[in-house]
Formats: sequence, C-alpha cells, structure tokens
Amino acid sequence: MIVNVRKASRADRQAVVDVIVAAFGDAEGRGIAELVTCLLEDPSAQPLLSLVATVNERVVGYVLYTKVRVEDSMRTVSASLLAPLAVRPEFQNSGIGGQLIKDGLKQLEKAGVDLVFVLGHPGYYPKYGFSPAGIRGLKVPYPMAPENSDAWMVQEIRPGVLGRVSGTVACADVLNDPKYWIE
Repeated sequence: MIVNVRKASRADRQAVVDVIVAAFGDAEGRGIAELVTCLLEDPSAQPLLSLVATVNERVVGYVLYTKVRVEDSMRTVSASLLAPLAVRPEFQNSGIGGQLIKDGLKQLEKAGVDLVFVLGHPGYYPKYGFSPAGIRGLKVPYPMAPENSDAWMVQEIRPGVLGRVSGTVACADVLNDPKYWIE
C-alpha cells in the first residue's frame, strides 16, 4: 500500500469530513468535522497546516495543526496544536496516523515552529516524541482532572526550547470552549 501525504485543499473538504466521521463515529465525528471547518476559517488559527493521507488518490487520513501561543512566557515561541488526527477505520493500525504526524512535524520544523502540543491518548502520542506538558510548566487552556494530565503533551521541535518557556497555552478562538478540553 502506497500512502501519499499532501496539503489538503478546499476540494478535499468533504473527503476530510467523511474521514473524521468514519474515524470518530457519527455524532462525535460530525462535531469534530464542524470544529475543523471552523478552525480552517478562524484567522486566530493561522498559520495552520492541514494534511491528508491518500491511498490510490482516496483520502483515508487527516491531521490539522493550528497556531497556539504560550501566555505568561518570558520568551516568544512559535507553537502549534495537533488536533484532530483521524484515519478511516479500515486503514487504522497501518502507520498512516504516524506518517501524518511525522510529515506534519517535518513541515512545521521547516516553517520555524518550536513546540507542538496535543491533547490525546498517552499510550499513542509518545511513540512520536510527545511527552507530558504540564510537568514542564506548560498548562492546558482549561482545567483538567489530575488523572488525565498525561493526555496534555508537547514535543520540542527546536532543541533547547523546553525548560526555557512556561505558561498557559492559548489556542485559536474557536477552541475557547471547555468542552474541547475534556479528556
């Protein structure tokens, strides 16, 4: 199976919605797809990186990275949030999600991004270099139950940034709703 990763285009929007709904189920998937549509149009999420994975030109995976800020930090850093990552169920466990993450991180590195955050499964994202962010002084935008704190993760793209910055991460305006931060 040959998987290609490329930047998503406006023409991919319905295919992206279909992937998200297939990956997360109808009710949750439709909510996430609506969030993605709003993020793509939100100026506060820019610059963003929207990628699709294709097999035989069919969109089978999707990832979105949006701009975030680290507030209260004494230093300025360029940072992004990975959300969501979705792969059609019949293509899951074949490395497509990992390829989307890796390709995205490479492109973000070339764009000068220092840190990438994710609120996700602590058993999955560490395989791709993510580690708990809270213990490094990088706080989630909304309070989180202590038992879920390992789900808030960060990856340092530019060496030497972690340990020099701290503060609360501020996301795109569309994400300023506590419902998105329940893990």
